[in-house]
Amino acid sequence: QVRFVESGGGLVQPGGSLRLSCVVSGFTFGSRIMKWYRQIAGKEREFIAGISTVSSNTAYADSVQGRFTVSRDNSRSTLYLQMNDLKPDDTAVYYCNAGNSLAGDGAMFLTWGQGTQVTVSS
Repeated sequence: QVRFVESGGGLVQPGGSLRLSCVVSGFTFGSRIMKWYRQIAGKEREFIAGISTVSSNTAYADSVQGRFTVSRDNSRSTLYLQMNDLKPDDTAVYYCNAGNSLAGDGAMFLTWGQGTQVTVSS
């Protein structure tokens, strides 16, 4: 079945960096647009980054543009999110999923992983 396993979160000071990973199984990773989402406590899950199947195109939410970089390794069925210049507003649980479009909140699968917590605080 479809499975997403996110990792790499943690506690970081403002201005710091983290690299998140998402290992995928249960579908052909290389044939799907992949996306990162986050859910801030008390709010709906929101799109933050998307990448096309062969990494030729990416899309970002305005809130992370220029600070976050999405990438993928199709040989490892793994999605990455490099997060730089982190801010307290980036504190959230981060998830990955596939998508039918490069941007937007829609996700392909109803199944979600456990997510990985990112906390930005001094």
